[in-house]
Amino acid sequence: MVCKHQQVFYVQKKKAEGRVLTVFLITLITMMGEVIGGYVFNSVALLADGIHMGSHALAFGISFLAYYLARRWSVGGGFTFGTWKVEVLGAYTSGVLLFFMSFLILEEALLKLLKGGEINYEPALLVAFVGLGVNLLSAYLLHEEEEHDHNLRSAFMHVLADAFTSLLAILSLLSGKYLGLWFLDALAGFLGFFVVLRWSWGIVKETANILLDREAKNPLVEEIIRAVQEDGVSKVYDIHLIRIYNDRYACVLGIETSGGQSLEHYEKILSSFDCIAHATVEVRYCT
Repeated sequence: MVCKHQQVFYVQKKKAEGRVLTVFLITLITMMGEVIGGYVFNSVALLADGIHMGSHALAFGISFLAYYLARRWSVGGGFTFGTWKVEVLGAYTSGVLLFFMSFLILEEALLKLLKGGEINYEPALLVAFVGLGVNLLSAYLLHEEEEHDHNLRSAFMHVLADAFTSLLAILSLLSGKYLGLWFLDALAGFLGFFVVLRWSWGIVKETANILLDREAKNPLVEEIIRAVQEDGVSKVYDIHLIRIYNDRYACVLGIETSGGQSLEHYEKILSSFDCIAHATVEVRYCT
């Protein structure tokens, strides 16, 4: 018995989609300059930043594709609860990519620490400053409401990771140029590795929980049970909560009652929860 139903679960995000596409194109161009500059000027910090940008350009491409497919499949695509999780899957994929690409930074840092090598500081610094500027511009384009959009948030975290490694590259290059501390170039790579590794793992963990419907410990579960059982004659014997959008859920509820409460009674209770977009209720009447 369905007591609350809403067919349209997906909300188009053309503005966010356009911003991600813009950042993708900017990042792709800048990445090519940093990778070439890192090899030409022998800077592992700059090369690491360029590799980051390459992985992030791919991640932005994944984010854009997720928006595009979610929008295209939202009508007549055969998805039970809409296509929002296509975006979440894109965010998860970006997080996994960022996680594994961080080990390329570790590899380059180790090689630089072991082999050393002369760094052409002036042009390397110029390219690093350009990279930082691009990252800050991208962060500005993506920051709006990113906390409510996992796909946009993953793209934003990629930009922050790039900005951080760009800053590390600049600081290490300045230290090497004016203080002779050439080894800081490699140490900056190590620090960037650990920070990016932690950020990426956070994205993967959060989006994996959503994709696997890990909602049993969601505070909303206890709130629903408490509201239903408040009359003293009703008992929730089964409840399933499925997230179908950022803050929207589908709820499957099994209730036993000895008070003869009507289905409309429970419908009214669930209707008080604005975050429940779809609810299915089974009522068992007990003597």
